[in-house]
Amino acid sequence: MAAPEIVLARHGETEWSQSGQHTGTTDIPLTDQGRRQAELLGRQLRGREFAVVLSSPLERALETCRLAGLGDRCETRADLVEWDYGDYEGTTTPEIRETVPGWTVWTHPVPDGETAAEVGARVDRVLDELGALEADSLVFAHGHLLRMMGARWIGLAPPDGARLALDVATISVLGSERERRVVKLWNDSSHLNV
Repeated sequence: MAAPEIVLARHGETEWSQSGQHTGTTDIPLTDQGRRQAELLGRQLRGREFAVVLSSPLERALETCRLAGLGDRCETRADLVEWDYGDYEGTTTPEIRETVPGWTVWTHPVPDGETAAEVGARVDRVLDELGALEADSLVFAHGHLLRMMGARWIGLAPPDGARLALDVATISVLGSERERRVVKLWNDSSHLNV
């Protein structure tokens, strides 16, 4: 019997993901393209069985889940909300670097927002819950948060999520090989190339 997997699905495109603006707790909808991406993501997931389907409560993740055909099974978790970018909400990294050279969300302070360690603690709670299951699970959430999940799953420090690039509407898979936690698939967008 295959070891259980945790499938990660990043939400479809929004206006701010397209422009590179940090989108934490701002609740913005998918674009028309993002809705198409969510439907294609659902086609890729079709035929898989999931014991649990979780989503961030933010609309862009929930809408992706619904359009992928799994909204009727979805449970929301506050721990899956994207990183709180505080004063940097809605800004781009180049804009922030005009006053803080070399800034990244992974390594620098986020005024009135969360630290990498705080986001890591939220992610760890979700991974503890899903890692205890003996069946596959599915998570709809956000770019930085899912990158953190990938890093934490394989035992890396929260800032190491920076090493795992993640595009919109992609699928990633966390699993195990023997007793070791592994990343089985990352940033798969093959379903969008139709």
